[in-house]
This record gives sequence, structure tokens and C-alpha cells, in this order.
Amino acid sequence: MGLLKQEEDAVARIDATAMREQVERWASVNSGTGNLIGLAITADLMAEAFGTLPGTVSRVAPAPVSRVGADGQPNTVPHGDHLLVSVRPEAPVRLLLTGHMDTVYAADHPFQQVREIAPGVLNGPGVADMKGGLTVMLAALHAVEAVGVPGLGYDILLNSDEETGSLSSADLIARSARGKVAALTYEPALADGTLAGARGGTGNFAVVVRGRSAHAGRNPEEGRNALVAAARVAVLLAQSAGPALTVNPARIDGGAPNNVVPDLAILHVNFRPGDQAAIDHARRTLDRVAAEVAAEADVVVEVHGQFNRPPKPVDGSAERLFGLVRDVGADLGIPIRWRATGGVCDGNNIAAAGVPVVDTMGVRGGAIHSPDEFVLLDSLAERAALSAVTMLRLAEKGQA
Repeated sequence: MGLLKQEEDAVARIDATAMREQVERWASVNSGTGNLIGLAITADLMAEAFGTLPGTVSRVAPAPVSRVGADGQPNTVPHGDHLLVSVRPEAPVRLLLTGHMDTVYAADHPFQQVREIAPGVLNGPGVADMKGGLTVMLAALHAVEAVGVPGLGYDILLNSDEETGSLSSADLIARSARGKVAALTYEPALADGTLAGARGGTGNFAVVVRGRSAHAGRNPEEGRNALVAAARVAVLLAQSAGPALTVNPARIDGGAPNNVVPDLAILHVNFRPGDQAAIDHARRTLDRVAAEVAAEADVVVEVHGQFNRPPKPVDGSAERLFGLVRDVGADLGIPIRWRATGGVCDGNNIAAAGVPVVDTMGVRGGAIHSPDEFVLLDSLAERAALSAVTMLRLAEKGQA
């Protein structure tokens, strides 16, 4: 079909040089999920930048989140504020755009600097995941606003805890998704531009086992070994895996000195379900194994946790949205492909709210969550153009 005049005008507004400078500036501020000071600075930067759009910017306090500590007790975990930007809430066509301010790099992580490691390749913490994606989102929105689309409204949600499961922002994501015709999320695409299609779900659990301490030599029979019981839980859970469910017993905390029968152990386990049936199976298995081991080992077993990311299938509405993005890409000379992935993101939550979403509209890059993380600089303007034209066509169609 080719680009319309309005679409060409929007694309012409995108400034690749300014985008690079913004990525470097934002990625130079550490905003690891637990770095509340860095997240507050980043939130200020984002509020200033996204405040240039014709909408209202609000800070939203995080919902309470607890995590099992080394003592086996749930403890409150502090999180940073989230940002919500609302533009033309009365518009007939409304979109949801989401991204996250946090990275996986803690304040004391050695990976802190941004540098160009090869022509056109920028290395730095969060340059792809997702300071680069936030830059793409903002540039695309400015391009759309420059050509004027009064019938298009949108909410922008920038959360502070995506990298740890969005537990303090899950309700905010669900509320923000209501009434939207489509959603775009700015996780990075692969280096070759491939997008994520269907995604599995995920659930993280802490299984707390409380036994009874005793001297390991004098009266071990009077003890109840929590570590052995936790290991038994790990083995039984691992055996419950199947084609639609992977189970990863990841760590056991606790234990005691060598001469003491340990009375506390905490098993941390991750489930990756492919569908709702797998979630139901995993929940039943957790309950059954906990009860069995408690009875067999004469210990107390407590299960904490939840499935925080439902599986994200590609249904009919999602296929249509992917098709629209593919057609936009073709008109821009950008080949668009997608494939299923085992990774999860806020796109899972959005799809669970009944809204079609493409959740890898960010930059082309790779090696995320490592000191080798990189963004391909030519993808900044490329992906901003892809987003801008996609939004213009959604505004024209009125639906995904």
C-alpha cells in the first residue's frame, strides 16, 4: 500500500541523533529494581521527558509486595513509584503503551558505563532493555503528535518492577489495559528484528520447611531434617514437569552447622506453564507434594508465591495486530517476523486483560541482562518509525 502523506510526515520528524543522546543519558543512571534512589532519579527524568506530550503525568505508589526472607517469614519489599501518562482520555480510539524504568543491574553492579564498542553498536546497562525502548516510544509519540491525530488517545505506563515480575504494578497494568483497542510494549526485539509472539507464563514460589533441630551425633533421631525434606520437595516437583510445564527448583536456603540437624530450609522454585491447564496442574502438585512431605518427614511445609505472568497465546486479535505491524514494516522496508518464546514480560499481563499486544516494539539488540548488553543504533529511528505508523493506522482503523 505504501506510506500515506501523513505517515511520511511523521517519520520525517524522527531525529536519530537526539534519540542516541537520550539513550546514553538515561542508561547512565543506574535504575536497578532495588535501587530506589536511582529509580526516583529515573522517574524524574521520565516525567520531564514524557511531560512534553499533551497529557497529564501521575506518579502511582507501588502496591505492597512481600517476599520470603532467610528466616522463612514474608517481609515487605520496597519498590519505586510507577508513572502513568494519560493523553486525550476522551478520544474514541485509545491505546496502551507500556515500558519499564528498572533494569537488572544493582547499584553496586560493576556494569555501569555506556560506550560504543563497534561502529553503530552501543553497549551499556539497559541500552536495549529498556532505556532504548523508552526512547523509541517517546520519539514515535512525538512524531504522531506532530502530524495531529485528535481521534487517538493513549495511556503510557512506565513501571519500576518489571524485571522482578511486576508484582507491585500488576493491578495498575490490568486497570490501564481496560477499554484499549491495542497495546504496544517496548521490550527489545532480537538483533535481526524478530518479535516475540506467543509466550509461556511463569510462577515463582518459596516452599518453607520447618523441622526440628537436634545434635547430629548425640540424638539425631529426635531431629526432623528440614533440608532433606526440602530436597524431597524439589525432586517431586521436578518430576511433575511435562510438555506444557517446565519446573526449575533453583535454590535451597537455610541449613545448619554440620553438627546440627537443620530445622529450617527454603526451596525456591520457578514454574513455566504453557497454558492454564499447566497452571492448574502445578498448583495441585504443589499442594499435594507439600502435604505428602509434611506427613512423611513430620515437618511443617508452607507454600508462598503465585503465578504472576499468565501464558500469552496469539489469538485472532493478536494475529491481526501482528499483521498490521508486519504490513507497516513492509511499507517501511523493514521485514517483520515473530516467533514463540519462553520469556515473559508485561505483555503477558496485558493479554490476560483481553487486549491484543505486540510486546517487542523496542530496539534491535541483544545480550540483555548481561554486561554485554547492546543496542544497534540504526534501530532507534527504524523502530520509532515502525511504532509511529502503526499507531497512525490503528487510529484510522479504530481497532487492531
